Amino acid sequence: MKPMIVASTRPEVIKLSPVMRAFDKRAVGYIFVTTGQHYDDSLFGSFIKDLELRNPDYDIKVGSGSQAYQTSAAMVELEKLMIKEEPDVVIVQGDTNSVLSSALAAVKLHIPVAHVEAGLRSFDKIMPEEINRTVADHCSRVLFAPTQRSGLNLINEGIDPGDIHIVGNTIVDATLENLEIARKRLDQTGRGVGGFKYSKYLVLTLHRPENVDDPERLSGIIEAVSKLGELVVFPIHPRTRNMLEKLRLRPGKNILLRDPMGYLDFLMLLSMAEAVLTDSGGIQEEAVILNVPCITLRTTTERPETVEAGGNILAGVDPGDILERTWPVLNDRTLYYKMKGAGNPFGDGRSGERIADILLEMESRGELEMKSPDFTEGFLERRVIRAGRTLEGKTVGSTGLNVLKVIEDGKERFPFKDLRLKSGDILVITSTTRHRERL
Repeated sequence: MKPMIVASTRPEVIKLSPVMRAFDKRAVGYIFVTTGQHYDDSLFGSFIKDLELRNPDYDIKVGSGSQAYQTSAAMVELEKLMIKEEPDVVIVQGDTNSVLSSALAAVKLHIPVAHVEAGLRSFDKIMPEEINRTVADHCSRVLFAPTQRSGLNLINEGIDPGDIHIVGNTIVDATLENLEIARKRLDQTGRGVGGFKYSKYLVLTLHRPENVDDPERLSGIIEAVSKLGELVVFPIHPRTRNMLEKLRLRPGKNILLRDPMGYLDFLMLLSMAEAVLTDSGGIQEEAVILNVPCITLRTTTERPETVEAGGNILAGVDPGDILERTWPVLNDRTLYYKMKGAGNPFGDGRSGERIADILLEMESRGELEMKSPDFTEGFLERRVIRAGRTLEGKTVGSTGLNVLKVIEDGKERFPFKDLRLKSGDILVITSTTRHRERL
């Protein structure tokens, strides 16, 4: 198998690094491509070295620009590379413009797309990432969903469960692997990779356009964090720094601005923090994995599992709401330790291995090829049936039915092959309506 892995931002590289390492262990040669979406070396280049990964085989250097420019320019160059290299599968992760460009270029060349972290939904179409991940999912031949919830999101959009694999989230693999690397690099003073000397602090990150590019919203968030009184370490994204300077906005004295940090430095900083305030999706996941209470500065999240697990709260973006929802976390020790002890909902840290093995098995069976469906005998239609005595006790895989989902006691369940049915369960299935018999 000849995979092409496209990873163009720090989160993409972090979450695809376990897949790359799994391929390396299995002696599978892959092509590593970046579009240069994170063109600042402090945000991308240096951190490839931190993760001990090889340099990309291709960097098409799209750089900065509008959403349309980044997407179209990357798509043109990626198409050229795909024609040249003829990969068996194109692997992408997440929801960036690079992911959208890769998925569109590949599917139009009839190259199967494998989307890692498929099925995440914030249901907020104001976010460009929501559009990117939704389109990428519908371009994909193989969808690696991290949780049952994300798998059900895909099924509810009409994607066949046979194309969906619940594998956990590679962020667990990456966080555990890379934290170990970071710990080995602790300096002798014990102050951490970056030499950070404070023992009690919060971490703040802000980078989303809807928060950073809106002067009123950015001012309100900074105002709220300044009023917390706690020491807040703020590794500031270049985009955010530029806006603060443009607005002549001065954070409170409790907010310590720092330049963008290397990934390992930031991972250590986060792991030792009292809590984190962030608008990042990936940090919501990392915080829960590291048992760090997370306060999300947004009104929506595509990681609802972190909230349901109890390790994350949505604080909103209004200054009053942020303070009202953050104070209890910092001052109620029962709530604080409950959040700190929240379980990790994203798997056991072996997602990268599962992804590599599934792709290799599919390739060996010839299942990675893109094929048109054959409706000459009949069309597929959805039906809803109730499990009776004949289905009671059977597993989904033994029913002989093409089950899309199971509704058990009013709750949707992903149709895992080993899911055992109960009498009264509702099954959503597909069956063939034979139009030839009507002629």
